[in-house]
Amino acid sequence: MRKILLLSDTHSFIDDQILKYVKQADEVWHAGDIGDPIVTDTIKKLKPLRSVFGNIDNDQVRLEFAENNRFLCEKVDVWITHIGGYPNKYDRRIREDIKANPPKLFISGHSHILKVMWDKKLNLLHMNPGAAGKHGFHKVRTMLRFVIDGEQIKDLEIIELEKRV
Repeated sequence: MRKILLLSDTHSFIDDQILKYVKQADEVWHAGDIGDPIVTDTIKKLKPLRSVFGNIDNDQVRLEFAENNRFLCEKVDVWITHIGGYPNKYDRRIREDIKANPPKLFISGHSHILKVMWDKKLNLLHMNPGAAGKHGFHKVRTMLRFVIDGEQIKDLEIIELEKRV
């Protein structure tokens, strides 16, 4: 059983609110737009991290993290990418690959809109944790927390941080 904290679009911002949840997780997954590597360096000092780079990330971040990260967590096939789209509207960069070999859990960021939805055609769960940082149009900073236990994805929680001013 693994307790996962999923965040995205930190845009160089990390604070004690985020770190409180990092400390409670077994692993942290970041769906891109990290910004300053201090964000991921801070997380890695506390917990194992799986991440991808996003469209705003510089060469330093892109050297450390890939555009796509596909792996097994317990018995769940996971695919994380920053710009991935949504069920029936996947980004053209990954559209054919996801149709040919869908994961059980597909994670993307980029939109700053928290969304969790089932893809009935591909039989996968799609998650976008919204944005945990302070840069962007979103009004509330958000993250997701859930458990992977064997083949099950369960105990999904939405974490809303303070409203942005």
